[in-house]
Amino acid sequence: MDLRVLVADDQALLRGSFRVLIDTAPGLRTVGEVGTGAEAVALAGSERPDVVLMDVRMPEMDGIEATRRICSELPDVRVLILTTFDLDSYVYAALKAGASGFLLKDTPPADLLSAIKSVAAGDALLAPTVTRRLIAEFVRRPAPVQPPPAALDALTDREREVLTLIARGLSNAELADHLHLSPATVKTHIGHLLSKLQARDRAQLVIAAYETRLVQPS
Repeated sequence: MDLRVLVADDQALLRGSFRVLIDTAPGLRTVGEVGTGAEAVALAGSERPDVVLMDVRMPEMDGIEATRRICSELPDVRVLILTTFDLDSYVYAALKAGASGFLLKDTPPADLLSAIKSVAAGDALLAPTVTRRLIAEFVRRPAPVQPPPAALDALTDREREVLTLIARGLSNAELADHLHLSPATVKTHIGHLLSKLQARDRAQLVIAAYETRLVQPS
């Protein structure tokens, strides 16, 4: 079954280009295109796409707020932020809002298509530059007076270890190698983490690791 993608961008030419790219790719098809954040929220609600390709700067409602609403109301819908603006504040705000990935619009077409499939599969798209910006944001933020430990209390020692390594940027394969575990066991631990921390994907796990101060930015 094809992955269903909604394109949200205020530039008609770009929307059309993304739509052609997606509709000509095996296993992908668009379910609509919109030019405002409000329209993105409405169409996502009616179409329930697998992935929303979301611009940041749009009229009526920006992509960050649209992402926040979609992710809170439609937990099965993934959002991939695509923008021309490589700004630190966008990275943190988009991931905090629930986005599963962040790409620039000059990303090669093949990489964009790959990103859509990865995000739909539940993986987080955190490129090294994005991860560095996310960590830098936590460095700038003051530590909370009372970090929320309750979220971590339910984790086993192994799960804490896995969460720490995820926050450090290790892939599943690297986790398996580092911890001498099978890939299936690693996936099981990650599934438990997602459930216990009520996280959508790896991006949210990274945020949880830093916000609870399990991992300290270096």
